[in-house]
Amino acid sequence: MSHLNAKAALSALMLAGLAAGAAHAQAMDKSPMDKPAMEKCYGVAKAGHNDCKAGAGTTCAGTAVKDYQKNAWKLVPAGTCTQIKTPNGMGSLTAG
Repeated sequence: MSHLNAKAALSALMLAGLAAGAAHAQAMDKSPMDKPAMEKCYGVAKAGHNDCKAGAGTTCAGTAVKDYQKNAWKLVPAGTCTQIKTPNGMGSLTAG
């Protein structure tokens, strides 16, 4: 390979590497604005699967002792909580 062809090949390789690196960096750069809005929804968690607040004497996440406990919440996509149907009724934005 001639000196000129080698330089051209090296330049093309470097350009491809830079383009791939930029694409990867852009894919990895997820801002908080890219995440869906979430809200606390009370009364929809199964026992042991709540995200937090399961009443007095509990340490928080995973401490609900019964399914659909009214004082335990899960994070759900904003605007969906009151549409979640459980055997005990609908989800609530406030502890019951």
